[in-house]
Amino acid sequence: MKEVYELDVYKLAEELSDLIWYAFDEWPTKAQQTTGYQIIRSAYSIASNIAEGYGRYTLAQRKLFYRYARGSFEETKAWLRKVICRKVIPDKEIQKYRETVDELGPKLNAFIKSTK
Repeated sequence: MKEVYELDVYKLAEELSDLIWYAFDEWPTKAQQTTGYQIIRSAYSIASNIAEGYGRYTLAQRKLFYRYARGSFEETKAWLRKVICRKVIPDKEIQKYRETVDELGPKLNAFIKSTK
């Protein structure tokens, strides 16, 4: 069995949280103190819940945590929409976020469906 950090879905979740983590330092204080800390937590929660589910023994427990990861993914997308709308993320960087989100969503769904 692979280690969780070897899974494509986990790598993408980490990539998204890294994008947000490193961008945060460039955000205005108002954005950091409101949206910033929320989006960091939700983005980190995606990979964390994948890892926690991966370490669980029963199918039901694994799927539950993978669904939590899916919820955190949706929350992160909501926060991203807000910071993009408010021009916190520069236009030149938006495409990288979109590509990562567009790849992660289907992989996370497929990962949940394939869990046995």
